[in-house]
Amino acid sequence: AQLNQQKLSLRGEEQQQQKDREEAQARHQKIEEKIQKLRAVQEDKGQELQRLQGQLEEEKKQFEIGSTTYHREESRLESLVNLTERYEGYGNSIRRVMEQKKKVPGILGVVADIIKVDKEYEIAIETALGGSIQNIVTDTEETAKRMIDFLKRNRYGRATFLPLTGIGGGRGISRPEALREKGVVGLANTLVKVEEQYRELAENLLGRTIVVDNIDHGIAIARKYRQTLRLVTLEGELLNPGGSMTGGAFKNSSNLLSRRREIEEFEKTVAMLKSDMDAMEKDVSRVKAERGTCYNAIDEIQQELRKASVLENTAKMNVEQTRVRMEEGKQRLDGYASEQK
Repeated sequence: AQLNQQKLSLRGEEQQQQKDREEAQARHQKIEEKIQKLRAVQEDKGQELQRLQGQLEEEKKQFEIGSTTYHREESRLESLVNLTERYEGYGNSIRRVMEQKKKVPGILGVVADIIKVDKEYEIAIETALGGSIQNIVTDTEETAKRMIDFLKRNRYGRATFLPLTGIGGGRGISRPEALREKGVVGLANTLVKVEEQYRELAENLLGRTIVVDNIDHGIAIARKYRQTLRLVTLEGELLNPGGSMTGGAFKNSSNLLSRRREIEEFEKTVAMLKSDMDAMEKDVSRVKAERGTCYNAIDEIQQELRKASVLENTAKMNVEQTRVRMEEGKQRLDGYASEQK
């Protein structure tokens, strides 16, 4: 009777241990599944981190290229502005007068500052202007007189002044019908842009010069009108009344007329490059932030994995302990059965 009672008690314990073992195995299985999910997420995050790292390297490379280009163009712009402000390429007397511009408000600027022209007409207009491109425009004859006296007193040389109150508009060309000839682009003064107060000045300087597309058309027009017209080609050849011709390799080393246009173009380019660089800098910061978020996520996953590993080891131990207890119980039960027999 005692042995039967002990066997029944052991079977009860065995059932409880079996139940405990199944629960321990279920917990262990659940933990393993969690670990697998965490490792899958960790792998995805690792791939995302690798992608972000590559993207960041590319963004940095593009940013460095953009930054180099931006600083180069900015430096060129600064150099051009300095050249323009110092009136490099002008005669000494013109530079000396323009240095007084802030002190003498009546000095309005040189002709090259006042006249604006599209790039395709720059050579023709600069040729048409000739030496007058460095003439100094003033508001009145009185201002011009003061500056002439200034040049005399300091022995700075000579300069030509164009007072607006004393310069009238030109009377145009003697043969207006020539403007309808083949190859004619237009009167030089109609191809430039000036403020309203300088319109008569532009007519005076350029209103008697016809711009043509090439020298062949220029020669044909000059012959037809018996060498009475002043013509200039887009490439810079000049045909004067009377038949004289000026031409050859046009060496526009000073670029006096194009400086303002180039400054405007450089300013636009630099502004665009600065905008692009700012956008790239924002992209780099965004990718860095995403990479930082990814690093944090991986750290959190690793912490979860470490906790899950501890739980997994505990669950394994519990499963093993229940197995050992069940084995021991079985041996005791076998002993009781043997003793009973």
